[in-house]
Amino acid sequence: MVLMSPSIGALRRLIAVCEDYAVNHGLKYNVTKSELMVFKAGSLTYPCIPDVALCGEPLRRVDKFKYLGHWVTEDLKDNCDIERERRSLAVRCNMLARRFARCTKPVKVTLFKAYCQSFYTCSLWVSFTRRAYSDLRVQYNNALRVLLRLPWRCSASGMFADNNIDSFSAIIRKRCASLMARVRGGTNSILSVFVDRWDSPMWGRWIRLHAEI
Repeated sequence: MVLMSPSIGALRRLIAVCEDYAVNHGLKYNVTKSELMVFKAGSLTYPCIPDVALCGEPLRRVDKFKYLGHWVTEDLKDNCDIERERRSLAVRCNMLARRFARCTKPVKVTLFKAYCQSFYTCSLWVSFTRRAYSDLRVQYNNALRVLLRLPWRCSASGMFADNNIDSFSAIIRKRCASLMARVRGGTNSILSVFVDRWDSPMWGRWIRLHAEI
């Protein structure tokens, strides 16, 4: 569960509601697994953040936490989550290369599509460095080279076209298009407002994906 509020006072009131609910329903929060994170507002910083307590114990403040498998950071950057996906992709690729080295090419292509194209939560990436994004793209390209035992200098676009596999850019565009369609077609009025704003990060990301050469 995640509580979000615009101020420390509001957060304390939300926590009080949760504590009352826990008492009335025989529940108990694990304070050691609960964390506090304060998002940065541009260059604005707070020299002193008051303690926030849960069940009488202060919460540990962190600069990042994982929510449903996605890394959220205090500066709202996606570099950490992109690196998570890059490492995960490297592990999956090495596993496939070791265990299925003697399989036929069609089998390897099928395995690659099943295990190396998920890019979990990539449609949420809107703020990141070019270095982090490029590292993931290179890892994806090299994964197919390793699995199919192709030369390191072979054309990435050529090998994807020859094997009828989506390139890295194609996958990202499809994932973003799917998210946009699901959010715009949903019934949540709050999400609909955000996705239809031309200055929203989602629209900015969508435009950049189709403007990149």
